[in-house]
Amino acid sequence: MVEGLVIALVAVLCAGALYVASAARVIRQYERGVVLRLGRLRENVRLPGFTMVVPGIDRLRKVNMQIVTMPVPAQDGITRDNVTVRVDAVIYFKVVDPTNAVIAVEDYRFAVSQMAQTSLRSIIGKSDLDDLLSNREKLNQGLEVMIDSPAVSWGVQIDRVEIKDVSLPETMKRSMARQAEADRERRARVINADAELQASKKLAEAAGEMSAQPAALQLRLLQTVVAVAAEKNSTLVLPFPVELLRFLERAQQQPAVEEAGTGRTGRPSSVNGPTAQPPSSAGNGSPLPEAEVPLPDARPPEEPAVPQTATPPAASSSAERPFAHH
Repeated sequence: MVEGLVIALVAVLCAGALYVASAARVIRQYERGVVLRLGRLRENVRLPGFTMVVPGIDRLRKVNMQIVTMPVPAQDGITRDNVTVRVDAVIYFKVVDPTNAVIAVEDYRFAVSQMAQTSLRSIIGKSDLDDLLSNREKLNQGLEVMIDSPAVSWGVQIDRVEIKDVSLPETMKRSMARQAEADRERRARVINADAELQASKKLAEAAGEMSAQPAALQLRLLQTVVAVAAEKNSTLVLPFPVELLRFLERAQQQPAVEEAGTGRTGRPSSVNGPTAQPPSSAGNGSPLPEAEVPLPDARPPEEPAVPQTATPPAASSSAERPFAHH
């Protein structure tokens, strides 16, 4: 009798342990539990911690409440300006209503993924290529609104959507590279032309200042020579400006003009004019510089004219000699 009672008590204890083991559930902090009893939803959502369900009658489904990061597969599309692109994105969402996430949709992850893909294709067709490359914030906001509208009824909240990469055809990449290179070249030429304009204005001002003071040209020349000589060069090229030649020419002409003016005021300078210039030796092949030679003060006495006798031409005598020889 006693043994039977002990056996029954042990059996009850074992059955109770098996029941507790099968009915006990543990819900983590980032999860919520939705209980379906005989297929019907229990209104109370199980909170994190230890909970019990009726084995064989209740069915507990745990819903993750963390933010889920889901990559959106790359989608091929044609932009509004007829450019074929391949765009992929990433979406961040979380479950805010575990009951709707279990009851309203079969698989909320798959539903959000498909909605993101279709929305991405739609946004590609409504946008230009420049918007996809430079104005992504606006496109991200548009994608978020398009995905979040149906996801609210699923108990899912879209936290953020980001376009990750935009792949272009190789021909389009080359065209964009040429366009960028041409734009850079245009800007470089404009800057260079502006620099040349400013430099020309400064050089014109410097030329005006130097024309007022011709000696500044020689000083500038000496500065150039010093700058070139500072480097270790075996050959020194010395430019000789034309303005310096003109300066030297004016310096030479000034004493001559003063001397000529003195001759006109004090005494007669020459027979035919103030000065007489010697003939140039151009026929000898060595040109000489023209110099002004003053004539003596006193007029020389006029010599009596000597009558010239007609002389027989030398050609006739030379022509008769051969005949006389013969």
